[in-house]
Amino acid sequence: MSATEERVSGNGHVGRRMRRKEDPRLITGRATYVDDMNLLGQLWCAFVRSPEAHAKIVSIDKSGAEARDDVFAVYTGDDLDLASGLPMAWVPPGVEVQTPEHWPLARGEVKHVGDPVAMVVGEDRYAVIDAAEEVLVEYDPLPAVTDPHAALEDGAPLVHESLGTNKIHEWSLGGGDLDAGFAEADVTIERTVVNHRTHGGAIEPRAVLAEDRAGDLTVWSSTQVPHFLRLFLALILNVSEERIRVVAPEVGGGFGSKLQIYGEEVLCAWAARKLARPVKWVETRSESMMAQHHGRDQVATVRIGAKRDGTVTAFHTKIVADMGAYLMLLTPVIPSLGAFVMNGCYKFPAVQTDIVGVFTNKMATDAIRGAGRPEATHMIETCMDQLAAELGLDPLEVRRRNFIPAGEFPYTTALGIVYDSGNYQGTLDKLLEHLDVDAFRREQEELRAKGIHRGIGFSTYTEICGLAPSRVVGPAGVGLQTGLWESAMVRVHITGAVTVYTGTSPHGQGLETSFAQIVADRLGVDPEQVEVLHGDTSTGPQGLGTYGSRSLSVGGEAIARATEKVAAKARAIVAHSLEAAPEDIEVQDGKFIVKGSPDKGMTLAEVAGAAYIPGDQLPPDLEPGLEETAFYDPENFVFPFGAHAAIVDVDVETGKVKVVRYLAVDDCGPAINPMLIDGQLHGGIVHAIGQVLYEQVVYDDTGQLVTGTFVDYALPTAAEVPSFELDRTETPSPTNSLGVKGIGEAGTIGASAAVVNATVDALRPLGVTELQMPLSPMRVWQQIQEAQA
Repeated sequence: MSATEERVSGNGHVGRRMRRKEDPRLITGRATYVDDMNLLGQLWCAFVRSPEAHAKIVSIDKSGAEARDDVFAVYTGDDLDLASGLPMAWVPPGVEVQTPEHWPLARGEVKHVGDPVAMVVGEDRYAVIDAAEEVLVEYDPLPAVTDPHAALEDGAPLVHESLGTNKIHEWSLGGGDLDAGFAEADVTIERTVVNHRTHGGAIEPRAVLAEDRAGDLTVWSSTQVPHFLRLFLALILNVSEERIRVVAPEVGGGFGSKLQIYGEEVLCAWAARKLARPVKWVETRSESMMAQHHGRDQVATVRIGAKRDGTVTAFHTKIVADMGAYLMLLTPVIPSLGAFVMNGCYKFPAVQTDIVGVFTNKMATDAIRGAGRPEATHMIETCMDQLAAELGLDPLEVRRRNFIPAGEFPYTTALGIVYDSGNYQGTLDKLLEHLDVDAFRREQEELRAKGIHRGIGFSTYTEICGLAPSRVVGPAGVGLQTGLWESAMVRVHITGAVTVYTGTSPHGQGLETSFAQIVADRLGVDPEQVEVLHGDTSTGPQGLGTYGSRSLSVGGEAIARATEKVAAKARAIVAHSLEAAPEDIEVQDGKFIVKGSPDKGMTLAEVAGAAYIPGDQLPPDLEPGLEETAFYDPENFVFPFGAHAAIVDVDVETGKVKVVRYLAVDDCGPAINPMLIDGQLHGGIVHAIGQVLYEQVVYDDTGQLVTGTFVDYALPTAAEVPSFELDRTETPSPTNSLGVKGIGEAGTIGASAAVVNATVDALRPLGVTELQMPLSPMRVWQQIQEAQA
């Protein structure tokens, strides 16, 4: 299906482009963020953070701050009476994971720059920052380690002395006969693939406001996971869960960086209870850079065995993952998420991933957009190009030769993962309808003669998302200490208006619009009549949040199921009223009608009137009311896929890389709202281009953070990227009734390899055969000089 086409459902709402319902308040300044909220009697807090990467805390002198009239309290780690430290939620069966205690305020030692040491609470937002500077901390510096390979060497400084090692864990996933695959190969290549450390870079930093009233605690936080936050606050503070309410108002972007239980959330809640006053904290950008979890930071050694015709016989990768100083909520499981799709789009007969997690004196890593899947795709797709070059073959032909055929789905990979549906050849074919590669090669030669070095690169990907089947990822499976179902409640009011309560918690995806379209389509109302409520644990059923491209395929399916229950009851009421069979009632043109008799019908408001004002129209076997709840735990993941192409120009005098054209064909199943798909792809592609060309979190050898502001950590703007040329195919997933797959991470997963491959293609005539991210001008220029030396 072309991106310009729309497959509209019978009631005209699902499948059509519709402007986001939430946008007017967001773009006119009428939205409410935590930073906009203030309560009577509110106090502010600020944190004293370590300037040392690794040091013993010799003493903390609070007297200077405590002497100030505008300071209410100063707390250190010894003052906290918490039931436990911050959580880590992965306990894989049969694998030992070294998990040191992680307290919200450091006790005894600091482990990275930005580690919080003390909390200052006072009346004024800026006065507490000044007061924090009067807390005098004496440190005894200890050796720091910032290179994960060096951290594994004998005699390396230990981040956690009590553990006796910097190795966190070893974890493997494999399938097929790897040794036989390499023995069968005519050629074996080995490459190192670096996926460097990045920052989430959300437009709004974190913010927390906590209030305790008569033992009832309310926490407003810019979090992606309000229900998880409520759960862990209950456990850490030793408070009954029903006495805690967590609200996530407008979040201001997350990208995984707010899929976390942060110490500042716990501390604000704890201090609010301790002082019986509301306590608020708003993160500065420099705090965000040093104390909000980072992403990526993996170094992989990849080996591929193949026949002379390009058929891959074995794929093996060993990943050394720099996890920073602490294990946060999902830190050690992130690299493993990529392992489940390490065969990519391909029919590899033998695949194995070996992961070693390592402590270093840096901020912890955790989920950032894609969470393990971009890293996996990047290493697969750059190495497929490397393999093609080694064999002297067209990289697209090598891909085609290894694609899983469309007729073999559902397909069980060598790893035992069941891909739900796919047509990888189809997305690549559609991509090439928009891109004449032969014409590009002719143009490339002409431009090269003029001194312009232009290259083209491809990436074909699949990803695993729709997190997740609880039986697979829960305690008895992968080892997450939770299920990953989702919930929804759909309520029809007596006027016919509809309220949807969802357990997902969007932060920019446009779910208020797409969810309203799903409900409106099934109930015969306008989406404007459907209000979607989210992010508040006091409304609706329990939920599990937004991450892992799960919102539509899991959260949306729960809404669809709850809506179908409402529609079934509505059909029963209409059938009783019109003396017809329930199976003969359908929704058409905004009414529940008898099939073939459009004049005989009832609007949803009329149905609601019958449900809430019981009389002859309500069947005697039905209860009053018109609302239903559904919980949905998927049987399988969903597997979106696509084909991307990047065209870049490289200035060989400066090393600067510019993306001049970008094309993508993606398949996320049937579209609910094509406009939202385009928006998610735009953001995802830019996210990846940012990592490839501009973004990198850098620590020096002593553990000092070099990229502490956006002056040092460059982000792409509209001026740095072209207009994207997007198209779609639609291959429904059999996993859910909507047939949908995820799209929020797809652009990030597919794009980085395409840009890197394009840059190598541009520079191959100069002797450059491979490149590692980030492709900063200096690094690219150095590679050109080394190749020509």
